[in-house]
Amino acid sequence: MPLHQGPEKPDERPLSVNPFYGEADPVGGMTEAPPKHRLPTAPLPPSTAYQVVHDELMLDGNSRLNLATFVTTWMEPQAGVLMGECRDKNMIDKDEYPRTAELERRCVAMLADLWHAPDPSAAVGCSTTGSSEACMLAGMALKRRWARRNADRYPGARPNLVMGVNVQVCWEKFCNFWEVEARLVPMEGERFHLDPQAAAELCDENTIGVVGILGSTFDGSYEPIADLCAALDALQERTGLDIPVHVDGASGAMVAPFLDEDLVWDFRLPRVASINTSGHKYGLVYPGVGWALWRDKEALPEELVFRVNYLGGDMPTFALNFSRPGAQVVAQYYTFLRLGREGYRAVQQSTRDVARGVADRVEALGDFRLLTRGDELPVFAFTTAPDVQAYDVFDVSRRLRERGWLVPAYTFPPNREDLSVLRVVCRNGFSTDLADLFVEDLERLLPELRRQPHPFTKDRGAATGFHH
Repeated sequence: MPLHQGPEKPDERPLSVNPFYGEADPVGGMTEAPPKHRLPTAPLPPSTAYQVVHDELMLDGNSRLNLATFVTTWMEPQAGVLMGECRDKNMIDKDEYPRTAELERRCVAMLADLWHAPDPSAAVGCSTTGSSEACMLAGMALKRRWARRNADRYPGARPNLVMGVNVQVCWEKFCNFWEVEARLVPMEGERFHLDPQAAAELCDENTIGVVGILGSTFDGSYEPIADLCAALDALQERTGLDIPVHVDGASGAMVAPFLDEDLVWDFRLPRVASINTSGHKYGLVYPGVGWALWRDKEALPEELVFRVNYLGGDMPTFALNFSRPGAQVVAQYYTFLRLGREGYRAVQQSTRDVARGVADRVEALGDFRLLTRGDELPVFAFTTAPDVQAYDVFDVSRRLRERGWLVPAYTFPPNREDLSVLRVVCRNGFSTDLADLFVEDLERLLPELRRQPHPFTKDRGAATGFHH
């Protein structure tokens, strides 16, 4: 065996060691808890830091039992591995990560084909952090197109956007941030979303567009996009006003193409200029990823697209965010590749079947009245029956939370503030077995609720767990 001897002179070069390579002060015990609102003075062992954070997060709700959120809470392990491999890739740096950028391009092409773009190769689109950003981008494009058509009057004239009062809160933010008047069609009677004729009557020469919701978050119902376009066609014939439509398909744009193929709501309608969806909802990807697509290049003004020389490449971008991980885009491509049309159809049909089955069983309990039945989005809303006086929907939500179920209770917007409801969102992973447990727990609570002298919830605003 070879013989070795020490160096002729000591090696005194300084050695830089990453402190995360080993535990800090491994012989020192935890004598006090680390501060929560300022940086600790000294580092903690990684196992200690993990346990402190892990233990606190145990007090969160169980995401699989969260029937309030539309966001995906289960994916296959292989998708998780891919996301872990890509979380350090900056999505915006398309020159350094060209294959990730190519997967994004393919996803846009797949969605353009799915949504019947006249020429999928000419459709323009991008990934976003979610539907909120996608809606902001779509709204910006509508406003810029309107401003360009009305250059002689703008900025003196104030633009407006017409939509139902049931829109997602991001549209209210858009109108606030970009100084656009929000013209809202209220709910009336048993109509809980936009009325096409009422929307057309709110339009004028300052209307930048009308937003149609394919799947309202309030009750899961589709807005009649084709009827909306027809009403705007008639408006153009009478007045000459050419008002574009944006379809907010945050959820429904990944449901209707597979389960409601005969429903015409997308780029088959010439008036539809743009569509958005949430990949992290019924696109079946963990948050956060969304998609925004425009019918063609004319629908997205070129001046909104930035061409950035970034890290060695010329990169066209249209986004509010800049740096973000590529993991979610890769996961979206994986899911498209993994499931295909038939796979998506099977998953969404199973989810709708669960929603309809649970809705029927809730109605059969006798204490509740269904507003929707889960036959559009796999979502249904219900309220207490007229003869139920001992408790209200807020009591039901509170008691279900004791069993681990997160079911939002909330009051509808104008003109139905009198109506308070519960909403159940069924997602992939909310199986028939879990649905059985949910209905059993709800039924088990009813005898106690019926014995209440009156509803106990005083502050309904604080009681609701509803978020879009």
